[in-house]
Amino acid sequence: MNARATHWQPADLSGVKTMIENRQLIYLYCVADTEPKMKQIEDCGNDLYSVCHNDLYAVVGKVDQQEFGEEGLKRNMADMEWIKAKAGMHEKIIERVMADTDVIPFKFGTLFNADASLKAMLEQYGQEFKAILRKLAYKQEWGLKIYYNPEKLKANLGNDDAEILKIEDEIKSSSAGKSYFLKKKKDELLEKTLNEKINECGQESFELLKELSFEARINRLLPREVTEREDEMVLNSAFLVDKDEVGDFRNMVDTLKMHYEGKGFYIDCTGPWPPYNFCGLSSRKGQNE
Repeated sequence: MNARATHWQPADLSGVKTMIENRQLIYLYCVADTEPKMKQIEDCGNDLYSVCHNDLYAVVGKVDQQEFGEEGLKRNMADMEWIKAKAGMHEKIIERVMADTDVIPFKFGTLFNADASLKAMLEQYGQEFKAILRKLAYKQEWGLKIYYNPEKLKANLGNDDAEILKIEDEIKSSSAGKSYFLKKKKDELLEKTLNEKINECGQESFELLKELSFEARINRLLPREVTEREDEMVLNSAFLVDKDEVGDFRNMVDTLKMHYEGKGFYIDCTGPWPPYNFCGLSSRKGQNE
């Protein structure tokens, strides 16, 4: 049974600051209900520590207000190298912590003016955080994206679809006038069959993997400018999978690959990821959107 969806958003919390006068800000990475092993991230920075309150542990770090305050972020968010380095470290820290404990990951740039305001947030939302962590216990998030190559898929359909092949034969034995209309009919049928195959691949893949998951969701499709791929995205999905079921989940992905990848589809399964898609927080930058 799926847990109740939560609509909590960190941007609405009292105490979160985007412009603070102090020299240093408190940067929040994630929250756990068991004490995190800080030794796992000691090479990620000298200012990392955990704040315990209300039986919850927040993994945080101190950052410079000049760099992460409102003006600093506005300036630095235009620097792709800065974003790549800082966002990469953000994910690295969360992934290191979640290797030993379940976590609620927070979006890049979640800031507080002091430990006291962070503790106030843990107090206010403590019961909700604990419920989310109970849902996430002993589970992993996996992402699945499916792409298709239009030309390869059309070529495959042209060779395998009986109705299309029948029209092809008719074209070969028809007059020029009749063959023109038959070609138009074939193109329409090819486009219709193409869309059916795309929907079939996406729906079947999602439903089969959903059966092996505790929870699943479909995210918006990403354009080529974001994916940096020439082929089109068919499915962008995320699955919350019990760790005992991960083997079966991966085996099903392999089965889907064997069935679809020779027909013009490409299936990309990645994980485990911090469970942004299943804790009610804003999605992380570039991941199962």
